Amino acid sequence: MSTPGRHHLGGSRSLGFVVLSVSDTHTEEDDVSGHLARRLLTEAGHTVVHYDLVANSIADVREKLEPYLAEIPVEAVVTVGGTGVSSRDLTVNAIEAMGGKPLEGFGQIFRNLSYAEVGALALMSRAGLYLVKGKPVFALPGSERAVRSALEKLILPAAEHLIGELER
Repeated sequence: MSTPGRHHLGGSRSLGFVVLSVSDTHTEEDDVSGHLARRLLTEAGHTVVHYDLVANSIADVREKLEPYLAEIPVEAVVTVGGTGVSSRDLTVNAIEAMGGKPLEGFGQIFRNLSYAEVGALALMSRAGLYLVKGKPVFALPGSERAVRSALEKLILPAAEHLIGELER
């Protein structure tokens, strides 16, 4: 099997992203993982069209995401936080309530990468990739390590191709 070329991974098109941090404890000032996501996206040449921080509730996540997903410059969303197993981790529930269609490969590969870094604790992650209103929504855990790993190893290398396929 041949190695995918530039056509399949990475690319040169600047994409419009939303970064939505979901937390009951952080503020915009101390949202280290949300700021990391913004920095990695912009350093890769993409635009962060919106950044917000919302409480970990289904209603708050939906209230922010629904209008963003309707905007033309928004091509993808990265959520940070709310993907664990506690009763307060509701990001995935909110995305599913919006009709999010899961693309299971992302979560499977992400947990595999996480296992190499944190061991069996990786099984507690509900990180995933969902298609909502025709746009990819990446639901990431709130840890810096998870955000860096997901963006550098999965999202940034594949986002342009994924969005191109969705636009066909």
